[in-house]
Amino acid sequence: MARPSWDEYFMSLARLAATRSTCLRRHVGAVIVKDRMLLSTGYNDTPRGLRNCGDGGCARCASDAAAGTGLDTCLCLHAEQNAIIQAAYHGVAIAGGAIYCTHQPCLTCAKMVVNAGLVRIVYAAPYPDPVAEQLLHDASVELVRFPQEAAARLG
Repeated sequence: MARPSWDEYFMSLARLAATRSTCLRRHVGAVIVKDRMLLSTGYNDTPRGLRNCGDGGCARCASDAAAGTGLDTCLCLHAEQNAIIQAAYHGVAIAGGAIYCTHQPCLTCAKMVVNAGLVRIVYAAPYPDPVAEQLLHDASVELVRFPQEAAARLG
């Protein structure tokens, strides 16, 4: 077996983090790294101490709301948000690092990435948001689409 590249390695860990999600709509994972060192992980789910999404913790996720609608009623945190929050909670400095995500960040997550000082985003699945993309460009955050052929090798 060939040794994975660093991007393949960290994207594999983001995919593993996604398996912890209990969201009824989409399983998303994220990992934050700096200098090839894993600093924090996150997945989409309800806040700490609340019932999981899959256990009825988020009525919006259990509803038939169309994708991208009713987000103001969703109780879940995104994977990127959880990874950044976990780093802060545990006092881990992430400025200058990179975040690997199974899905392209939304506008809210893009803003958090910028303010957290992350300088690179590697994502596998597209979730195009032109405003988020422009924000990241304006903030000089590198946005990299993980090659689909590499994603296929990861399973």
